[in-house]
Amino acid sequence: MSIDVEDWFQVENLKAVIARDTWDERELRVERNTDRMLELMRERGVKCTCFILGWVADKRPGLIKRIAAEGHEIACHGYGHGLVYSLTREQFAQDLARATGLIRDLTGAKVRGYRAPSFSITDWAIDVLREQGYEYDSSAFPTVAHDRYGKLEGMRAGVPIVEIRPGFHEVCISCVQLGSKGVPWGGGGYFRLFPWPLFRWGVRRILGSGTPYVFYIHPWEIDAGQPRVGGLKRSHAFRHYVNLGRCESRWAALLDAFRWSPMIDLLDDWKRSRPAGD
Repeated sequence: MSIDVEDWFQVENLKAVIARDTWDERELRVERNTDRMLELMRERGVKCTCFILGWVADKRPGLIKRIAAEGHEIACHGYGHGLVYSLTREQFAQDLARATGLIRDLTGAKVRGYRAPSFSITDWAIDVLREQGYEYDSSAFPTVAHDRYGKLEGMRAGVPIVEIRPGFHEVCISCVQLGSKGVPWGGGGYFRLFPWPLFRWGVRRILGSGTPYVFYIHPWEIDAGQPRVGGLKRSHAFRHYVNLGRCESRWAALLDAFRWSPMIDLLDDWKRSRPAGD
């Protein structure tokens, strides 16, 4: 179980109408939404991984400390939510270092995992992550073409965890495998769009194949009362707003339906179970 901790106005779907330099003027809703998610997980004894956006940590440090205090893994989502492949290597390294230092100072713990904004990972970014002490990335989505997702060499549907550099692993977002292709089944708009019985069936199919299931969600996805903005492309508005009103109850049902763990526990268990060199 993983949560990308960012606010409603920071998502790529709204980028065309919400400029980066207006973020400080926007209503912050990430704290109340994340606290609600913490409450739902606490009631069920669920621990997850929270990929923290550095900008949010800057504005709401108490929230990050609460997440850590409740025993959830704290991982990194970068600082400014820029698409990785739109940055230079130096810009990415600076963004990553800024977020990592801030999160580490707030929690006192090593930050072991990273997820790229909008899954915009690229091969050269893996080397930067290793240089800064990271142990895994969870940005690869081995699926059919998508207009924002990045690409990593060696990823394919049906292979959930890959050691892509010595000692460094990629933990892929889950897909339902259909032949050589993967249908997105890891969360986000897909989770809100597909009927719940169908989505649950897909999760069971993935688990039934003997592979782990990796899910992601954002705090703004359980917030049907968030501000609505106009001027969006129809496809972007649909992706962002579809079924927001149903998402909290559906996520609670998902928490109830399966047994969950943080990403780092999944990775550590996976490494222990694999023969050396596999």
